[in-house]
Amino acid sequence: MSLCLPFNHRDYTSDLTKVLNHLLPSLRKKVNPEMFGSLTALPADPILGLLAKYREDSNSQKIDLGVGVYKNEAGHTAVLDCVKAAEKHRLETEDTKVYIGPTGSPLFNEEMSKLVFGHHKVLIENRARTVSTPGGTGALRVAAEFINSCKAGTTIWVSNPTWANHTGLFQAAGLTVKTYPYYDYENKNLDFDGMLAALKEVKAEDAVLLHACCHNPSGMDLNKEQWQQVAEVAKDIGFLPLVDMAYQGFGEGLDEDAYGLRLMADSVKEMIVCSSCSKNFGLYRERIGACTIIGESSHSVDVANSVLLTVIRCIYSMPPAHGAAVVETILHSDELRTQWHSELKEMRDRINGNRQLLVDKLIENGVTRDFSFIPRQKGMFSFLGITPEQVQQLQDEYSIYMVGSSRMSIAGIANSNVDYLAQSIAKVL
Repeated sequence: MSLCLPFNHRDYTSDLTKVLNHLLPSLRKKVNPEMFGSLTALPADPILGLLAKYREDSNSQKIDLGVGVYKNEAGHTAVLDCVKAAEKHRLETEDTKVYIGPTGSPLFNEEMSKLVFGHHKVLIENRARTVSTPGGTGALRVAAEFINSCKAGTTIWVSNPTWANHTGLFQAAGLTVKTYPYYDYENKNLDFDGMLAALKEVKAEDAVLLHACCHNPSGMDLNKEQWQQVAEVAKDIGFLPLVDMAYQGFGEGLDEDAYGLRLMADSVKEMIVCSSCSKNFGLYRERIGACTIIGESSHSVDVANSVLLTVIRCIYSMPPAHGAAVVETILHSDELRTQWHSELKEMRDRINGNRQLLVDKLIENGVTRDFSFIPRQKGMFSFLGITPEQVQQLQDEYSIYMVGSSRMSIAGIANSNVDYLAQSIAKVL
């Protein structure tokens, strides 16, 4: 027997469709919430947040000791004369904006290799490969991704303290971050015994980050004898040294500041160096740096380089070209290179002079606490060694801005503000 619907039976299909169309949006929202809707706000970078507060401060005597950029006596980060000359040359001669490839400019890479290593055997033996990167940060991220490609989840040891962004970018690349002792906050000195003891416990398959010079944030560097001991430990254990050199030329000189990493390259079979042109060429916004890998042989480093280029291809594909063009033009010209050396020395001397100037002014204002460690340190930064509460008091009452750890940018000191700075510090001690 067949069942037949009456002719006048109501078709409920259209009604059901209307109900479902009404309900589906809310159902989808519950089952598949918006991608961004699951996010929670993350805190801003403390240094960048400090800069924002400084800019909003109306106090005419305000002082910025937070952001790590070089400033002249007028508080301005000017374009170097040698850079202007190189840019003028490039404007007149550059005839294309075609891609330059994942490695970047070959001439830039060659000149940076010589700047970093001098006449070192790793270049003579053809055991080094250099690529252009988007700044020193880009070099570090490329290095981290490369290390993770060698062994996923590799442990990398960083100094305590270290540049704040080291930890984040290494973890983002999949590495496990651990710390070794470095700065003795109580005695305002290097905790070398603690550092060396910790490095002796590092495993052969680990990586160790070392600051070539001008340690950020402490300003405390290894001396030649200490570098020798660290190099011997690296050789004995076999861990991979990753050397960050963001401030070559800001400590004692171009060759002097590279002493440690060159010594390390004498001792180990494999090594990575990340360098930056932001500070010593004043090319902050051009984002140009370099990553150099050293292998046991020319063949092995070629293999490693192929992996490195694949890493680059998957991150940013091609590096920016303008900054590299400026740097290679300067380094490849005897005249411009000599001019750059002169301008770099001027910056270095000003920073070193500011260290002693601050200490002298503190003494003039009756401060009896020993701040003699400041002139002994190198580069852009030093810990003032005051409490977070005192740092906050300097900010709230005197419009003096530095990181909560009391890390201060020495380049922010000038003849025009040092008296006010010293007086203010004296009041919060």
